[in-house]
Amino acid sequence: MRGDGRGGARLALWVAVLCALVSIGCVAIPMYVIRPFRPQDPGQLALALTVRGIGPWLSAVCVLGVLWALFTGWKRSVRVLGRIGLVCLCVLTIVTACLTHINIFEIMFHPYPAPAFVDASVAQVDAGDKVMSVHIGEETHAYPIRIMGYHHIVNDSVGGVPIAATYCTLCHAGLVWKRILDGKTLHFRLAGINNGNALMRDEETSSIWQQSTGQAIFGPFKGRQLDLIHSDELTFSLWRTEQPKGLVLKPDATYESEYETKDWEQHIEKTHTVIDTRKSGIAPHELMLGMIFGGETKAYPVKSILAAKLVQDEVAGTPVLIVVGPDRASMRVFQVNSTGEAMTFVPLDNGSGPGTNGLMKDVATESVWDFQGCAIQGKLNGHCLKQLDASKDYWFDWMNHHPTTSVFKG
Repeated sequence: MRGDGRGGARLALWVAVLCALVSIGCVAIPMYVIRPFRPQDPGQLALALTVRGIGPWLSAVCVLGVLWALFTGWKRSVRVLGRIGLVCLCVLTIVTACLTHINIFEIMFHPYPAPAFVDASVAQVDAGDKVMSVHIGEETHAYPIRIMGYHHIVNDSVGGVPIAATYCTLCHAGLVWKRILDGKTLHFRLAGINNGNALMRDEETSSIWQQSTGQAIFGPFKGRQLDLIHSDELTFSLWRTEQPKGLVLKPDATYESEYETKDWEQHIEKTHTVIDTRKSGIAPHELMLGMIFGGETKAYPVKSILAAKLVQDEVAGTPVLIVVGPDRASMRVFQVNSTGEAMTFVPLDNGSGPGTNGLMKDVATESVWDFQGCAIQGKLNGHCLKQLDASKDYWFDWMNHHPTTSVFKG
């Protein structure tokens, strides 16, 4: 009988050790793999996401197992050290099981579950601060980037369309995605990081989405693509001039003290990147304006655009025009196909036409054009160019997700 008791005690101890190790692994593996400033291998990332997905259930089984071990070992173990060990393993298993239910990224960057807005006229945003602007129907919302850089994701609705405004400070990427897929409205949460770019998880299916591409990389929706919603990145002063009746996202008072400082870009540019860009000859934190058009991708150095004020180029055989706004900071991209004739634009020397807000003119017709891409004087008065989607991104992130991209060197 004594041998059976010792054998039962040893079995209980081994069960407790196994349960503790498994429960610890459910927390440690995702935390180790999905963390900033380390490269994420696709296989490792898939393993970590799988473990994190089943972690709460697997660790719950481990808790039951360790409680059984504690009950059995307590009855059969006559040694004090054995009982202490079982208690410690039981506590460790329970604690780590609880941690599997915690999203550490939402402890670092708390979500904004019920976003509130104020009128543009009373919004407390500095004139030079950048905002992401979304205009759908008769409604316009602006999302200050210093707020977005903390919360990363804001689930919202503009003009009756459910959207997710997203921003990743490590890669300088602000993108807006439609939250409807297969007739289902999704709600996104911050889920981690993948090679310097934020990951999102939808609450409905627990699929994991890449913020830079809007593509699901794990879960039931793997391989599916979210629809991009057009947005502009503008200074607040310019946005308010264009949209005086727009609404601005309010800071969440609870976390406002943790928002990004004005010099956040300088701090981010000093951080380590895990994507090697040396072969390209471009620094990893070179800020690019990236375009996807006609099946092709192209990146334009932002500093070159700002210096030139106006850039004409071709993407997928289509003439495009990149113009810097009157604030000398905001940028927009237009498709140049107004009259069927070749159009050549030049910036106006003073950045404005006589008595207008014109920024440029086309050489052929002498028409003056504004930052909305509309002719406001001359032969083509009233004609507007089609605005194209473009977004800023650090080179390492753009190159990683668009490996066949070309780079403008004009």
